[in-house]
Amino acid sequence: MPGQKNYHLECTGPALETVKQHLVGQDITLFGSCFCPFVQRVWVALEFLQIPYKYYEVDPYKKPADLLEVSPKGLVPGLKLHKYTPPRGLNESTVILEYFEDLAAQTTRRSLLPVDPCYARALVRLQCDHIGRALVPAFYRFLQAQEEDKQVEGAKDFRAALDGLVALFERAEREIVQGGGAAGAGEQRALRAGLGLWLEGGDLSMSDVMVGPWIFRATNVLKHYRGFDLAAGEKFTAWSARLFAHPAFKATCSTEELYLDSYERYAENRPNTSQVANAINSGKPLP
Repeated sequence: MPGQKNYHLECTGPALETVKQHLVGQDITLFGSCFCPFVQRVWVALEFLQIPYKYYEVDPYKKPADLLEVSPKGLVPGLKLHKYTPPRGLNESTVILEYFEDLAAQTTRRSLLPVDPCYARALVRLQCDHIGRALVPAFYRFLQAQEEDKQVEGAKDFRAALDGLVALFERAEREIVQGGGAAGAGEQRALRAGLGLWLEGGDLSMSDVMVGPWIFRATNVLKHYRGFDLAAGEKFTAWSARLFAHPAFKATCSTEELYLDSYERYAENRPNTSQVANAINSGKPLP
């Protein structure tokens, strides 16, 4: 329809500059779409873990044959692994993140997870589980809601999901760092490693990578289309600021216009906006 905005087909801003640095063939090709948060989470991981890759922008609504080869549903992200003969593929962002974590352990020696103790890794995985089960679906229900009462309900559910994540962050801090019994600075650093940017002086964790794209879109898409205020306390604000400023995250962000244009179709809940939108509308799990 005239006046409707459409999704973008090319990154802008810092993300475009990052793409330009990753156009040469590598063992890994990332099939991505500039507006997709599921793509951004694995892209951030690639940047942080310093794994060489080639970025290949695709139109997920057209589902080109080379994407379908690595992602049978035509969903992004998809990976093509050229070190195999013939090349192999991977899809599903959470699976890809685990693959990158294992690959980095053998190559770049970087990690998004705590090394020790094992309990700390379990707590981070609980955070990731909450993000996938509660926070991400709540984001889309809120954004796609059309009636005012549904939008109010959506805002409450999304806020509750954010509060739940904060509670899990605080649990990890309390049980691992504050309750770890570390005597020296070196032991403290070891305990904090992998628990993420929630801890001042920390670095990216798997949870930060998993949730970052939706927190970022809350500051532009949800703010613009639903008047949502992300503010959730001083510590949350400081965490999100560290997240958005982190070089690996910032390098994958486009300009605000790209997100506002690309997400108008979600905010208007247009028919067949995406497989994710269809799942939310039908009450089914995300694809």
